[in-house]
Amino acid sequence: MFYYYGRKKQVIRHYPAPNYDVIIEPFAGSAAYSLHGTNWKKRIILIEKDEKVCEIWKWLTEEATVDEIRRLPDLKVGERSSEFLHIIHAVTKMAFHFKTIKITPVLARNWEISKRIFASDLHKIKHWEIISGDYSESPDMEATWFIDPPYKGPSGMGYRHSSAKLNYDKLAEWTIKRKGEIIFCEGEYADYLPFRPLVEQKGVAGKISKEVIFYKTSVKNRNWKQLELFS
Repeated sequence: MFYYYGRKKQVIRHYPAPNYDVIIEPFAGSAAYSLHGTNWKKRIILIEKDEKVCEIWKWLTEEATVDEIRRLPDLKVGERSSEFLHIIHAVTKMAFHFKTIKITPVLARNWEISKRIFASDLHKIKHWEIISGDYSESPDMEATWFIDPPYKGPSGMGYRHSSAKLNYDKLAEWTIKRKGEIIFCEGEYADYLPFRPLVEQKGVAGKISKEVIFYKTSVKNRNWKQLELFS
């Protein structure tokens, strides 16, 4: 829904489509999976530990109107902003620690794009449920679980609730107890579940990042092009 360091928008098409009428994202972030295609029409439950990110979701789902969004001012290059919603559009993991940020051409462009998306997609998220809390506070129910935590290793650092603060063994134990379908995203340093390669993508300065996945489902008829990787 908005620019966010680590979001899955560019690779989301590689993940399996949901097989359940409920999608739960225990590490919500910008919720790229729930917004992908027609996924948004399902019952969506987002859990977000970062209070500032959660506040954005609550504003969008409970308060914001299209007219209000269209009236939001543009950002002017060279000026500074202390609004967290502006700051995260710099798409840097250190943004979570900035109190103010200087507006760059990239940030101004990202904000302009997001405002258009807010206005066009706002109707999609008004029925979504937002929970402020830890992943372990997710409702215990049968669903498609899209689990996208801070990645183990350097790429998961920087968030206010970073990889340094996450017990991955505990997360793995919790994950395998979920009922329904599990789609778990991780990076090249992941070793706490039987991950398989998913896709490689080129990032900043041509750096290649490797996405891996742990996938488990109780649905017998799985319609996914990469099913053979997980059978």
